[in-house]
Amino acid sequence: MYRWEIVQAVTEQRVFGIVRAATPEAALTSAEAVLDAGLRAVEVALTTPRALSAVARLTEQRPDALVGAGTVLDSAAARAAVEAGARFLVSPSLHPEVIRAGHRYGVPVFPGVATPTEIVRALEEGADAVKIFPASGVSPAWLRDVRAALPQAPAIPTGGVTVDDAPEWIAAGAVACGMGSALTSGGPSAAMERVAALLAGLAGAR
Repeated sequence: MYRWEIVQAVTEQRVFGIVRAATPEAALTSAEAVLDAGLRAVEVALTTPRALSAVARLTEQRPDALVGAGTVLDSAAARAAVEAGARFLVSPSLHPEVIRAGHRYGVPVFPGVATPTEIVRALEEGADAVKIFPASGVSPAWLRDVRAALPQAPAIPTGGVTVDDAPEWIAAGAVACGMGSALTSGGPSAAMERVAALLAGLAGAR
């Protein structure tokens, strides 16, 4: 897939899962839970010990899933993630070297931003979308106001987005939301119920 096709696929459902765990095995279990529940894309945070082994196993076991790597802070981590099979990269902050490394290998990058100035700089550096982080520090109304001035910015609120307010973020102009413990806590059965409720809610917000 080309970079733009990956972005389109990752944002198609308006949400992707985020997995951050104490072990690669736990990350794999959580990722499989949200994929089994109906999500097509999931990000494995590199703060998980031996996270790239989980990325590699997921890409082997779930070839139809869009598996990404999160908390990518430098070009070395970006390249290692791509070599492990990551198809998109996410950062909590803005690192031009990560964007360049991802693009070098045909992979989209979503850097973290928190202000209009950072959003514009990320776009200038070639970001495929911007991760609004932490979303808990702002609101859908804030995003709506920012997009009035910067309608060209594809925004992905992450960090504190809940099943209840995700539709509000989409209605405010977000292209997708990144969601972690709001989906994965409580085990596979709870994840299944939350994802089903979330997808139903997001369908009404489009």
